[in-house]
Amino acid sequence: MSTGTIHLHRVLRTTPDKLYRAFVNGAALTKWLPPYGFVCHVHQFDARVGGGFKMSFENFTTGHSHSFGGRYQTLEPGKLVQYTDTFDDPNLPGDMHVTVKLREVSCGTEIHIEQSGIPEAIPVEACYLGWQESLAQLAHLVEPDIPE
Repeated sequence: MSTGTIHLHRVLRTTPDKLYRAFVNGAALTKWLPPYGFVCHVHQFDARVGGGFKMSFENFTTGHSHSFGGRYQTLEPGKLVQYTDTFDDPNLPGDMHVTVKLREVSCGTEIHIEQSGIPEAIPVEACYLGWQESLAQLAHLVEPDIPE
């Protein structure tokens, strides 16, 4: 059963377009999405409306991994990303829905994330902590302004 929902909000020192690219580029996702202590493997990636992805997170300590996939529902460059996530593990049923809203502000980009449908077996607090770690890594990717 899918029951949990989390909300996150940050302001990052970057442009909406650069932040948007971090959500629709498979190589970028491997850099920032897995929480601390995990490695991300991208098995399939097609960032377009109706396109999908298949990834796995590997626990670097134990070597165990869990895989998941999803579909992009809405893509508005620099503004909005909506997608689903579904775990391959039958003990984690249902579709999670993720909405990422971006808005330019005076000092960068405001990002609002909602993830709903978190399987009952995953503590909402643990999911929230994982996202906080991911967002810290996202900031390290998108905030540096490195010239060519």
